[in-house]
Amino acid sequence: HWDLMGNAIITTEHVRLTPDLQSRQGAVWSRIPCYLRDWEMQVHFKIHGQGKKNLNGDGMALWYTKERMQTGPVFGNMNLFTGLGVFLDTYPNENNNHERVFPYVSGMVGNGTLAYEHDRDGQSTELGGCTALLRNIPHDTFLLIRYTKNRLTIQIDVDGKQQWRDCLDLPGVRLPQGYFFGASSVTGDLSDNHDLISMKLYQLTVERPQEEEEEEELTVPSVDNFEELHKVEVQEEGMSGVQLFFTIVFSIIGIFVLGVVAVVMYGRWKENSRKRFY
Repeated sequence: HWDLMGNAIITTEHVRLTPDLQSRQGAVWSRIPCYLRDWEMQVHFKIHGQGKKNLNGDGMALWYTKERMQTGPVFGNMNLFTGLGVFLDTYPNENNNHERVFPYVSGMVGNGTLAYEHDRDGQSTELGGCTALLRNIPHDTFLLIRYTKNRLTIQIDVDGKQQWRDCLDLPGVRLPQGYFFGASSVTGDLSDNHDLISMKLYQLTVERPQEEEEEEELTVPSVDNFEELHKVEVQEEGMSGVQLFFTIVFSIIGIFVLGVVAVVMYGRWKENSRKRFY
């Protein structure tokens, strides 16, 4: 029930989306749409290669989207996708990005018009994420995506402790039913082996109020208050320690100079007053 694309190959142990070679692209897509309202996907994967840290790329992505079997610049899949993308990004494209430590896991919901900015590592559209040291790890690495009651949760298990660690937990995420699961990867000048070992889908049983059962069927993915996630608060910059030091020094010098001028002027005024008296 799966289709392979590009350079993806099947072995007895995994699907290798891309080998550790330059300019490769591969994907695997489910043929059967998912009509589960509440679900959980557990992914067993492995990213490894000969490249040293920051000399490897580019990572892989997991998908739950309306479209399938497309190629493009977003980890081997199309841009302007409709649905959910979870990115395991192993290479920082933005050189001035000091806020993230790579590899970095993040999530994005697209509505068919929202573009993933490759040069900014998707910062302008991400829902959140976390650093995850998931490359060239000697033990198994896992990722969990849970969608229940309009809440998206992403957890990782990459430390060899057999326990989930929170990466993203966001309410107000609305994903339609009937989309397809997939995984894709791409390499450029830098490369890695991107192996998909298993994808296990579980149906979740959730009690819902009657009004939720009668909700109108979704047709377009969305995120409540998406703009608030990317609102930048403009704050006035305070003085640095060096600036404060020089401000105090120059203020003291200024006060001293004014004092000297005042003493000199007073002396001259007193001298002139004495001459008029005599």
